[in-house]
Amino acid sequence: MGKVVLVTGAARQLGGRFIRRIRRDPEIDRVIGVDAVRPEHHLGGAEFLQADIRQPTIARVLAETGVDTVVHMDINGTPLGSRGGRTVVKETNVIGTMQLLGACQKAPKVQRLVVKSSASVYGSAPRDPAVFTETTPPKSLPSGGFAKDVVEIEGYVRGFARRRPDVAVCVLRFANILGPCADSPLAEYFSLPVWPTVLGYDPRLQFVHEEDALEVLRIASSAPRRGTLNSGTFNIAGDGVLLLSQISRRLGRPTLPLFLPTVTWAGTALRAIGITDFSPEQIRMLTHGRVVETTQMRETLGFDPQYTTAQTFAEFARSRGPGLLPPESLARTVDRLAGVLPARCGPAGDSTQ
Repeated sequence: MGKVVLVTGAARQLGGRFIRRIRRDPEIDRVIGVDAVRPEHHLGGAEFLQADIRQPTIARVLAETGVDTVVHMDINGTPLGSRGGRTVVKETNVIGTMQLLGACQKAPKVQRLVVKSSASVYGSAPRDPAVFTETTPPKSLPSGGFAKDVVEIEGYVRGFARRRPDVAVCVLRFANILGPCADSPLAEYFSLPVWPTVLGYDPRLQFVHEEDALEVLRIASSAPRRGTLNSGTFNIAGDGVLLLSQISRRLGRPTLPLFLPTVTWAGTALRAIGITDFSPEQIRMLTHGRVVETTQMRETLGFDPQYTTAQTFAEFARSRGPGLLPPESLARTVDRLAGVLPARCGPAGDSTQ
């Protein structure tokens, strides 16, 4: 890892935890956390500079601190606390990334750039392949929301990599990050007492544990180990998949199957009253699902997750407490219904009752 590391998104839980982790690395001389707002958590003795990456001042920060490694974690789907809404999030994601990349381009000491991206870049569509590799183009490009932000961000990152071929660039496309401290629209959805779902669909989902996310960010930020390469684009996810019906049963949350237009209306209502950011892109994912291939993560990047998708969700479930129904009772009820009702097939081979 470089001697001077700058991490954006320091005010968010994941950013703060990553800063505290690398701050303990004796090979690092200086860790600088950057965010537009002051973090409520401590940074383990790391420096904090209050700076908005949407503003040109970020270039001065890089120039004055002699940063050689930049870890861009201020890419998110939800606002931080009461800090604005979707408009602020989009500006931070897209305009903030543009400003940061422009600053990196002008900073000759920058040697490595790590970007916390998302598997949302693949979108979710009925004709999607069963598994996305890093080179699989989406069947339908995301038309809005966080997924579209990620598509734009990665386009700017590719442009930066062409202009600065001397900088090692690593893009990590994370599946849904879950854990006891998870802060995401999906975590909010899983915390609802009853889940609105799309009638006739049972999507496959993947998760990555917070601890695994922190570790792979550390690996991507460091000099590559012998036999590995941490420049390029990598899908990051735990082994295995879970169906939404399995998730519901394990968490004890009953589902309310609705026709797609009704679910869309329900999502708009939940978003309007501030209960959860149940966006159209999330509805598409909870309709068609998304699964990514992680061979490159293991064979090239050299990272093996500690948690599987099922174990990650189990950790998340323990942190959220019981649902309306005991999971055992809900499972028995669903199994009895499955034995009575005829089976139907959803898209991409997903089975639903």
